[in-house]
Amino acid sequence: MTDTHPDLTAAGADWQAWQRSWDRQQEWYMPDREDRFRIMLDMVEALVGTAPRVLDLACGTGTITARLLARFPGATSTGVDLDPALLAIARGTFEGDERVSFVTADLKDPDWTAKLPHDSYDAVLTATALHWLHCEPLAALYGSIADLVRDGGVFMNADHMIDETTPRINAAERAQRHARMDRARDGGALDWAEWWQLAAQDPVLAEPTARRFEIYGEHADGDMPSPAWHARVLREKGFAEARPVWCSPSDTLLLALK
Repeated sequence: MTDTHPDLTAAGADWQAWQRSWDRQQEWYMPDREDRFRIMLDMVEALVGTAPRVLDLACGTGTITARLLARFPGATSTGVDLDPALLAIARGTFEGDERVSFVTADLKDPDWTAKLPHDSYDAVLTATALHWLHCEPLAALYGSIADLVRDGGVFMNADHMIDETTPRINAAERAQRHARMDRARDGGALDWAEWWQLAAQDPVLAEPTARRFEIYGEHADGDMPSPAWHARVLREKGFAEARPVWCSPSDTLLLALK
């Protein structure tokens, strides 16, 4: 078994191997991926303590939840997503852990919060997911999130946020990043499409992967507005403060305090 090509066990899929494989695929795009998670959890501790009730929004395989519980064993997490394949990995990984629950919901559905087990959360956390949404549905989602976060609680979104006022900086960063990615590909790194091809070949994940592509189709990005746009909209939706707390040349961790 390797990180790149997960195997099966007699009991079914090796969920930890799939987690490692997902991490490696994501790190091909974002080599500083763990930095944003570290700062995210630093700010969780600073603002809501070490035993928070967390909503892992668009949770995927449960990447944030895994890091949350490793650092804060007294935390609890509700993961919400629509992707049946990634949710299968998440549910398999955390099976039997009473601190974790998962909900299948479409974040573009105005009533998605009705499926959650709690009415409020200390922290709502998400990473590299909401760039799939265009500005109008994203602003509506931010309104729903503001209603879920308790007073004094936080929302954090780590994602691609593009400042269109700096086109030459953006172009230089993109060229350097893609050159690095090409070198990693030469070393055997999997991209997004290749990872999903592997999942489609897995006896356990083949069916949920097929359903996933029926839901989403091929990968398509939304608008990816600037950090200033995110901060402004979050304040308009009810947060008292909002600003970046970490950034890389291409990504930002935006924190909003209720």
